[in-house]
Amino acid sequence: MSVPHTPAKIYRGRVADQIVEDLREQILTGALPDGARLPSERELAASYDVSAPTIREAIRVLTAMGLVTTRNGSRATVNAQGDTLLAMSIASVVRFEKVGAREVLGLLGVLNAYAAELAAEHASDEEIARLREAAEGTATAEDVERSAAALQHFFATLSDISHNPLLAALSRFITEVQVGLAVKLSGGKGGDWGQVAGALQPERLRIVDAVAGRDPAVAAATVRDYHRQVVERIVSVRKAGEAAGSEAGVTDAGVTDAGVTEALTAWLQANVGLGGQVANRRSNLS
Repeated sequence: MSVPHTPAKIYRGRVADQIVEDLREQILTGALPDGARLPSERELAASYDVSAPTIREAIRVLTAMGLVTTRNGSRATVNAQGDTLLAMSIASVVRFEKVGAREVLGLLGVLNAYAAELAAEHASDEEIARLREAAEGTATAEDVERSAAALQHFFATLSDISHNPLLAALSRFITEVQVGLAVKLSGGKGGDWGQVAGALQPERLRIVDAVAGRDPAVAAATVRDYHRQVVERIVSVRKAGEAAGSEAGVTDAGVTDAGVTEALTAWLQANVGLGGQVANRRSNLS
């Protein structure tokens, strides 16, 4: 395919940067939609009247930004997915600013409380029924992996029925971080995992009841209370086995804040990569 508009005029200075900005604008506005294949290097070089190495440099930058993917011998493909871009940005800020696990998990409590508040105001009866079904599904999962997926689905549903797309995207990723962290600290063991997830099933049903009650303040308060309990449980959970304990910074006295933060950093490093290659995180939670 050809570039869908007349390329921007290239001025003196960092030519590759200007090409990156032009293509980035086309991707973000949808002129180059997700899944579209970019023109070949030769075609792009001719369109912008630059050399092939300049085009290759621009494509490398777009790949590192998570906007395109490349394979040897193939043209670059647009990979503009909001959740992926958001995940990379948040993970970078958390690691660069050395944000602690409590701060990350505390933010999730705020986001989901706001989602519950909006859902109480705007969700339809059918959407609340979906939320209840998702909450009930968190009690029937047979193993840690399925239970983790059910938890993510419940909170993704809560954020979706808030009808705020940005809030939903933020909540989805940080929920994934929280669930992944809890699984990592439990070592994938059902007993330790159950201390965080299974024991709080009644609290998730309380969230649904609060949303269904159409009282935004009560719904938000119920979610805040739930997240307070989750953070307390994540920080106090112990890993089974000596090798697993040393990996996550666990002592006989339990998991320290520093150990939980180290586990968070390790999870982000393992599951959110450069170049838009966000791993299949659900299958790599532990």
